[in-house]
Amino acid sequence: MILKFTKMHGTGNDFVMLNGVRQRVHLSPEQLRFLADRHIGVGCDQILLVEPAQHADADFCYRIFNADGSEVEQCGNGARCFVRFVHEQGLTAKREIAVETKSGLIHPRLEENGQVTVNMGAPIFAAAKIPFNSDSDEIIQPLQVGEDTVQMTVLSMGNPHAVQVVADIIHAPVTTQGALIERHPRFPNRVNAGFMQIIDRSHIRLRVYERGAGETLSCGTGACAAVVTGIRRGLLENQVHVATRGGALEIAWAGEGAAVMMTGPAITVFSGEINI
Repeated sequence: MILKFTKMHGTGNDFVMLNGVRQRVHLSPEQLRFLADRHIGVGCDQILLVEPAQHADADFCYRIFNADGSEVEQCGNGARCFVRFVHEQGLTAKREIAVETKSGLIHPRLEENGQVTVNMGAPIFAAAKIPFNSDSDEIIQPLQVGEDTVQMTVLSMGNPHAVQVVADIIHAPVTTQGALIERHPRFPNRVNAGFMQIIDRSHIRLRVYERGAGETLSCGTGACAAVVTGIRRGLLENQVHVATRGGALEIAWAGEGAAVMMTGPAITVFSGEINI
């Protein structure tokens, strides 16, 4: 099967984009892993599939597959690439679209300056809805990770996140501790592990170990989760510049019940065909 694709990235978080409106796309987990493999496939952190909307209040359906072949609920950097992709594919002329995801509707908007802003919806803190096995919804939760007890803030941005504050992002145990947090038994659906260094009340540095992909150069929902964490803990203002290894994102959150707004770039790298 010959499959047309486009390679894109949002602050270094890279994707294989598939147009499921104009071609039939039904891939097995093995085929998804092949596409994501950086040695024998195209190579990416996630595979993003555009499909026709299932409901009248949406323009498209958005499906997200990790590099390990698992399907997940949300991807913030991917949402920005999604709206640029459907424009470049000639699927819509709208600058703002409504997109169905497994976690609900999102509304990415292509700005005049080329940046993309996404309404990511309101964060969820109820442990059962994240999901996270806990007897409370406290802002700071102790988590036993190996021999260490780590103080985490756990929340959902449409997908689960566990965020901790670290003194030095460069030397934070992202790959070692992140892998243990991702598959911690208290997270039934696994979790994205965020490591946040606070520079000042309007600037943070961030690294994220993503479930199903390992550490990525950037994580959009992880940036949202980190800023929400900092605001809830009284450490950050309502608008924050987030520096990731792959670039910068701007995150704004007005507080409890409000949607998180994320702004950043979406870049097309190349298009091609691959024999699956």
